[in-house]
This record gives sequence, structure tokens and C-alpha cells, in this order.
Amino acid sequence: MAEQKIFDITGMTCANCALRIEKGLTKLDGVKSATVNLAMETATVLYDASRINAPQIETKVGDLGYKAREQKDNDADQRAEERHREYKRTLWLWIISAILSAPLAYTMFAHLGLTFMPMPDILMNAWFQFSLAAPVQFIIGGRFYLGAWRALKDKSANMDTLVALGTSAAFFYSLWMSLTHGAHAHLYYETSAVLVTLILLGKLLEARAKGKTSSAIGKLLELQAKTATVERDGELLEIPIEDVRVADILRVKSGEIIPVDGIVLDGLSSVNEAMITGESMPVEKRVGDYVIGSTLNQLGALKIQAEKVGRDTMLSKIVRAVKEAQGNRAPIQRFADRVSAIFTPTVIIAATITFIVWYFFVDKNNFARALEYSIAVLVIACPCALGLATPTSIMAGSGRAAEAGVLFRGGAHLEHTGTVTKIALDKTGTITLGEPRVTKIVANQEENKFLEMAAAVENSSEHPLAQAIVSLAKDRGLSLENVSAFRVIPGGGVEAQFQDKKVMIGSPRFMTEKNIDISAFEKNILSLEEEGQTVVVVARNNITEGVIALSDTIRPEAKEVIEEITQMGIETIMITGDNERAAAAIASKVKIPRFFAAVKPEGKAKIIRDELSSSEDVVIAMVGDGINDAPALAVASVGIAMGGGSDIAIETADVALLANDLHGLTRAIKISKLTMRNVRQNLFWALAYNTIGIPIAAAGFLAPWVAGAAMALSSVSVTLNALRLQRVKF
Repeated sequence: MAEQKIFDITGMTCANCALRIEKGLTKLDGVKSATVNLAMETATVLYDASRINAPQIETKVGDLGYKAREQKDNDADQRAEERHREYKRTLWLWIISAILSAPLAYTMFAHLGLTFMPMPDILMNAWFQFSLAAPVQFIIGGRFYLGAWRALKDKSANMDTLVALGTSAAFFYSLWMSLTHGAHAHLYYETSAVLVTLILLGKLLEARAKGKTSSAIGKLLELQAKTATVERDGELLEIPIEDVRVADILRVKSGEIIPVDGIVLDGLSSVNEAMITGESMPVEKRVGDYVIGSTLNQLGALKIQAEKVGRDTMLSKIVRAVKEAQGNRAPIQRFADRVSAIFTPTVIIAATITFIVWYFFVDKNNFARALEYSIAVLVIACPCALGLATPTSIMAGSGRAAEAGVLFRGGAHLEHTGTVTKIALDKTGTITLGEPRVTKIVANQEENKFLEMAAAVENSSEHPLAQAIVSLAKDRGLSLENVSAFRVIPGGGVEAQFQDKKVMIGSPRFMTEKNIDISAFEKNILSLEEEGQTVVVVARNNITEGVIALSDTIRPEAKEVIEEITQMGIETIMITGDNERAAAAIASKVKIPRFFAAVKPEGKAKIIRDELSSSEDVVIAMVGDGINDAPALAVASVGIAMGGGSDIAIETADVALLANDLHGLTRAIKISKLTMRNVRQNLFWALAYNTIGIPIAAAGFLAPWVAGAAMALSSVSVTLNALRLQRVKF
């Protein structure tokens, strides 16, 4: 049985570490796939639970020199606390390192020829410099040796390898010079100490920035109520949210957070669902309405019955979806992975060549200068920026999208959504509100009697059109008799025994296929369909008794959204089961140039396939309700569900629009385009930085400490660029 779990990973320093863990895990028997996210410090592992378990996976990561721990839904606070403790520990190490390195950094000014600054003799004493540099090199910088040793045991190299090589070369050369030339030799202790200090500073800044890019999940978890007021044994008890059970009756006062997903049993209120759907307008809730946990009850008191608790609540599912999106690798990441895999060995070779060229050709026998420039090459090149370029942008982009009510199920879907060239939209529930109402009845008998017959049959159907007919009958106070032998007929109709007579209801096309004469109402049908109405025919004992016209309200935002999509250069298509004339009327109103009418559910998938096969350049998104349109959603390049918060949308769609609003579609496209542009910017600057920086360092234009500072800041700049996505306005 396949299981997927997320593990927290500690000890990674660069992209090569992430790749090592991935390769190590995928070699395990039973592991189907492993994706390690450097920015989130997590590993998402899909494995066969009958062949391997979570502790064995954790052990394997431990064998590789890192630590892994399975994530639990209720340990988010503990993880945050652990990361905060590690951050504080690193901060104190950096402060100590900075204090020890400050006198050494001061001596660099002497090397730069700034003689106007006072320079006490003790600062230039070799053994004084050694006493300051040694703790920085081996105690504070011990983490780099440990990381390099782990990589060496695995026959690979990483950022720690570069730092350990560079700082060790400077330190041990200085120690050798101290031993052979006395107290006032030309030394590079400041290079090793300042490099360690700057790299630690870069790690601190990077950790803070990464914490901000991953803050979306934290913000979502903060929305959750901590306690709930529950009715038990006639008393109102305030209990922890974890103790609420399905079917519990809860009381929610005005201004309180709704604790769980449930049904309103009593009360009337306005609920702010912006934290879940991204929509700022409050939604009125009354008896029978569904409420979502973690939304804010604004005005009246509500009495609700819990339907979803714990892992099953909407908020929990959103958090899991965001984690999946942030943990899964986007296809564009493969490029960075390939470069990172060969990066460190290439840099070591470049540093070696730099030393050889300077020592043997450019400045012959000048060991100090050759060493200095080769150290600069080692420390300016860092695969961290390259490794962080994609995941930090994906984290920030998917997090901002979730705040706006758009859920991407993975990095690949976030990448592909912005590349769509065509969007196919289902009509009912997508372009329209999916709440049809009866607009006209034409019958050859008294209207209410006719409606009673039709509603009695349709009362056993769950189709929206059927429910609209039943709703009208109930509004008129008509009684609905029980029917027998009810069945749904494949092709678009229903039938049942009503008062010992067979009653059949279906579309005009369906009734014609069943050889029922509808000619008596042909003019009415044509006229109503030209107005964009959906018409159903009612026949008793195979004789047409009348027709019912229904209309579904077009979403207020539909025309505006479709115009915006068209301006983006994306073609729109409408697919509907309605007849040609009704489809044409709706398409005309919302300015959709092309549509497919009278399409059965299985036919929608065929249309998507045909569109995809029309050209290699076609990337098509299907937008539907996530249930009836499931085959088409699965076939499309990107399946987008108008969820309205439905479970099926979050569980099955590539992209789920939590708010029942088409504006979510343009938001999804916009955040996808912006995120991928941000990724490309990060990749460009990470590569450009190394492409330009390494030759400059090799040419002798950068002191090692300057190269170290530049290396430390490169990762920070990439992460800060990704943070811009959290400020996207919709």
C-alpha cells in the first residue's frame, strides 16, 4: 500500500545535500519517489508501506549524515520552537565569531594600505591572530568540516567542502608561516575567520528570509480556534479543539472563530470567509447552511453541528495542499539540480587551475598570492543560491495563492497554469451559478397540476434542473406524491410511475430519440431555446403534456473575467450539455467565441483530447465543478475546479478555486506567471553571479573576504527576491 509522508530534515547546507538525500532515499527498497526541498528543509517520500516504514526512512537519512523526523499535524508549534532555538544558537555563535574576528578584520585595513589608522603591534602578532582565529575555524566553523566529511564519505562534495577547503587553506598556510617566519609573517588568519563569520551571517539572514517565504502555512494554522464551546449532557463546556467529535453541537458567539466545519442548526449571522476563500465580502449564514472552520462569525450567534473535525476540516486539507505544492518539485527545478550536481567539483577544479596559473605562470613562485586567489574562487562559488532559486519562489507563490483562495496541488501545476493557451469552461456551475430556476411552464392542463406531476417525479433526482422544479412546487405549497419505479435513463432523462401512469421527463432531443412526439410544443421549445433557456419536456404514457423552461443565472463576474483572459492572449471555449440555441445565447452574453453544445459528460474529455491533439503548442486548462467534469479535468493539461470549498475539488483537482468565483481563475494564472518569472530571475542571477564572479576572483580582483561576503549575500538576495511574491495584489 502506497503512503506519502513528509519528513523534517536538519543538517542540509546546500542543494547538493538535498540531492544526496534524494538519491539515498530512492535507493531504498520500497521507496517509489523522494523529493527534498532545501528551502523548507523537508523530504516528501512516497513509499510502499508493506516493504518499508517511516523509522527506516529516518534511519537512512541519519546514515547519510543528516537528521529526519516525520511531520505530525499537531507538532507545528514544536517544529517552530526547534527552528527558533537553532536560529538563536547560530546567532550566538555568529556574535562570538564576530567578536573574535573583529580585530582580525581590522588588520585587513593594514593590508589595504590604510596607514592613517592606528595599528597596535599586538594585532599584527602571529600568535595573537592564531588565538583568535583557531576557535572560529575549528569550534564555530566545525559545522563545515562535519558537512564536508559527510559528503566525502558519500563520495560527493557540497558547499561545506568549498568553505572547509578555502578557510583551511588560509588558516593552515598562516600557521605554517607563523611557525617558519616568526611573529610578524605575512598571514591570512583574518581571511579564514572573517569568511566563517560572513558565511554564518549569510545563513542567519537566509534563515529569516526562508521563514518569511514559508509563513503561509503558519498564517493558516494561526487561524484555527484553540477551544470550542460544546453542548454535552445539557451543559456548555469549553474544551480543546482536538476533543471536538463529529456530531457535537457547538455554540459560536459573535466575534468568535468557528471551530470546525459543520451545519447551522439555529441562528442567523454573517461570516467572514476571507481567510479561506480570499473573498472579503461576508457571507450570510442561516439554518441549513454549511460553515467552514477557522472563518470568523461576525454578527449573530450560531448553533452548529460538527461534520468535519481534525484532519478532515477544510483548513487541514488546505494546509496539506499547500505543503504538497511547496514540497513537490516543479519541472524547472530539474535544470538547477543538474547544474548543482556538477557544480562543486567544477569549482574545485577551477580553484586548482587558478592556483597553478598564478603560481607557475602569472606571478611565479608567489605561493601566497596564488593561494589567496584560489581561495577567492572557492568561497565566491556557492550552489546555495542555485538550489534555493526555485523552491523559495514556489513556497512564496503557492503561499500567496492560498491566501487568495487558490490551491495548487503541486509545483508542476503552479508552473503549467501560467502557460495555458486555451481554457475550456463548463457552463453550469462555472460560467453560471449552477442554481437554475423555472422561468416558464407551457402545458395542456392546469399549470399547478402539471407541476405537481413533474415535481413528484423529479423529487427523486439530484440533478440541479430537477431540484429547481421541485423547489418551485414547494414554494407554491403543492403536495408531492410518492412515485414508484423511478429510474435515470442514460442519455439525459428520468421516468417513474405516477398515479399508475408512466411519466418521462427529459430534453427535447432525448424525448425525440425515445420516439415521443413533441411537435405540439415545437414552437414554444424553439422560442424558449433562442432566449437561452433550457427546456425539459414532460410526457405521460408517451404523450407530451407540456414543457418547462429553466434558466441559470450567469455569474456577475463571468463576462469581465473572460474578457480579461482574452486580453492575456488565451482562447476561451465553453462546453455544455445544453442545446445549441441555449448554448449560443449564453456564449454570446459572456463573449466566448467558440462553444460545444449537447455534450454528454464522457464527450467533454474527448473534446479536450481533440483540442490537445490539434497542435503541439496547445496547453489547455479545463474549468469545472470537480465532480461531473472529472474525466475532462483529468485529461486537460491543468484541471481547475470551481470548488466553492468542496472536498472533491481540493482532493482531485490540479488547481482548486476555494471561492465560488471566477476571479480565482485569473488569480491562478497571474500568480503562476509571476512565480515562474520570479524563478527565472532567481536562476538567471544565481548563474550570472557565479559565471561572472568566478572569473573575477580567478583574475585576482577580489579579496577572499569580499568573495565570502558576496557568496553569503547571494543566497539572501535570491530569497528576498522570492519574498516579493507575498506582496502580489489581486
